[in-house]
Amino acid sequence: MADSFTIREVAAFCYRYPLATPVVTSFGKMLDRPAVFVRVVDEGGVEGWGEAWSNFPAPGAEHRARLVNEVLAPGLVGHTFDSPAQAFETLTRGTEVLALQCGEPGPFAQAISGIDLALWDLCARRQRLPLWRLLGGQSRKIKVYASGINPGAAAQTAEAAVKRGHRALKLKVGFATETDLANLNALREIIGAGMLAADANQGWSVAQAMEMLPRLAEFGLRWLEEPIRADRPREEWRRLHAEATMPLAAGENISGVEAFRHVLSEDVLGVVQPDIAKWGGLSTCAVLARDILRAGKTFCPHYLGGGLGLLASAHLLAGVGGDGWLEIDTNDNPLRDLFCGSIINVREGTVELDETPGLGIVPDLSCIERYRS
Repeated sequence: MADSFTIREVAAFCYRYPLATPVVTSFGKMLDRPAVFVRVVDEGGVEGWGEAWSNFPAPGAEHRARLVNEVLAPGLVGHTFDSPAQAFETLTRGTEVLALQCGEPGPFAQAISGIDLALWDLCARRQRLPLWRLLGGQSRKIKVYASGINPGAAAQTAEAAVKRGHRALKLKVGFATETDLANLNALREIIGAGMLAADANQGWSVAQAMEMLPRLAEFGLRWLEEPIRADRPREEWRRLHAEATMPLAAGENISGVEAFRHVLSEDVLGVVQPDIAKWGGLSTCAVLARDILRAGKTFCPHYLGGGLGLLASAHLLAGVGGDGWLEIDTNDNPLRDLFCGSIINVREGTVELDETPGLGIVPDLSCIERYRS
């Protein structure tokens, strides 16, 4: 991407939308939906927008916004780069010691990812191309699935998602066994032969997961996500793979090129789900996504946040192709819906991006000022 740019401004904006119904996972409850939006502006006045992962714990969003504004921005403003990847590398290498010193490689990676997404949007706008085309995409249409389906009122949530155009669902499991099974049964009836997946959010021990595998077999799951902790020894994951009748999935809690390279070298994961706002941005994850496809696995970007990160994830999926699905949270969230562009329009389980340059949206933050944190 030989189109150098000089950065004039970098700024992060933090918001919180309170949830009427908390999002429940096996590791805890989320009482609101945060979002950290990132804007970069070049010397010519062209701007780009991104988003940094900030879901959990509760104070994380404000912390990541301050990392962008007070630590990372000064290292970028006034500097010229040949590509987003060059800026990504500069930030990553320049903060390695600091991230180690304070024991916070995750927050730094997330803040850097938000800046990286914004820089890719900026570069696509400068070249007057939609981001999915800049990434090499041939088709604007992608498949999507409804996620964030809580154990309580799961059937009602799934039915509402189907009415909105979804043809694929993912249920949160890892709670009481009978609750999980009853919900899966209800969702299988609702979605019929459509795609159904389950996400345990790292909630089971190996013994619990091994006990659940035969009981899950009847539901024809497209994948079982994070049945155990992502950092458990690979031998434990191999044991589950040997017994599972469905593909295993993970990736949102894997970070680092070497870690993903190891995952792609073995048969354990059938579905790989990096989160571009959590680690790697597009500079690293666009390359990774193509490696996932070359390894014969399904690439499904993980995403659970505001609309800008969701839209960037959609552009990546369209850009690299493959047969994966984009994750769309079913829970109420104007920080997502107001800024996800055409992703709001789900038809027969798919969405279509357009030809507008960059992400295709310039967010009007004034409409969410009451949620500013």
